Amino acid sequence: MSDRPQPPSEILTMIKVMVVDDSAYNRVTISKLLDSARDIRVVATAVNGEDAIRQVMKHRPDVITLDLEMPVMDGFAFLRWLMVTLPTPVIAVSSRSSDRSVFKALELGAVDFVAKPGGRISAQLEQIGTDLIASVRQCRQIRIENVSARLARQEEAPPAIEESGRAVVGIELVVIGCSTGGPPAIQFLLETLPLLPIPLVIAQHMPAIFTRLFAERVNKLTPYTVKEAQDGETLQPGFAYVAPGGCQTEVVRSGDRLRVATYDALLEDLYAPSVDHLFSTASDACGPALIAVVMTGMGDDGAGAIRKVRENGGRTLAEAESSAVIF
Repeated sequence: MSDRPQPPSEILTMIKVMVVDDSAYNRVTISKLLDSARDIRVVATAVNGEDAIRQVMKHRPDVITLDLEMPVMDGFAFLRWLMVTLPTPVIAVSSRSSDRSVFKALELGAVDFVAKPGGRISAQLEQIGTDLIASVRQCRQIRIENVSARLARQEEAPPAIEESGRAVVGIELVVIGCSTGGPPAIQFLLETLPLLPIPLVIAQHMPAIFTRLFAERVNKLTPYTVKEAQDGETLQPGFAYVAPGGCQTEVVRSGDRLRVATYDALLEDLYAPSVDHLFSTASDACGPALIAVVMTGMGDDGAGAIRKVRENGGRTLAEAESSAVIF
């Protein structure tokens, strides 16, 4: 019968979401997008940070979508309060005019971000529906206690670092793959990792434009020279290259040197940049002289190629479950 109740399993897996945005149009549109998914229900909306505090205490949502630029109390102030008082997965929904703000939000505890097309109030907002629903669903796997632990570590003085070559004898390259939770993890890694006399190449699932901004941000905060990878450039020791969003990045050998090649992703590519593609080409180029690292993230990108790295004699590492935002 059409009116029979939902099975208990469906009720138990329903994701309760709160939408925070000072634009009434955005609140309504985002709520409609999320409510269109069978397993997502918008339980509350809020017009600013102060209103969000009241609503989150009343409704205790599983996930919060958060505008960052709001009057009275902005998204950053609300995030600081939330992560201390009632840690909850937050997805920053930010306009492209405030691209750099998303990294501040991630540093304060947001676990993911989705960029609004157009301006802060955009008639194109429905375009983000697929990405936003996917991001909310993956919050089921978020280990919010690990986000809180990472925020606590940020309050501590970073350990002194120094240049060190002893731990990388026989290694030409380190490749790193990340997805959800990756930007703060990469920043922390490069802040605390001794300055290695070899290059690093990083594939972080992130849209175009944001990878360059992310590289510029981390470059100011770590001893590494961090930049977005450019097609054809030779990899230099002490540099960390971020694979550009919307493109595929590979490592190729040119005589006794390594260089990167980048090209536009195909329509059928699920990830761009792809960790699998980066790891696979790096393994072809470096063989046993490669270290491949998989850090926090969603999905299986990197799982296949890291086996290839191992089979070719390279060294493989994975972030511990005790620290990964998504293991």
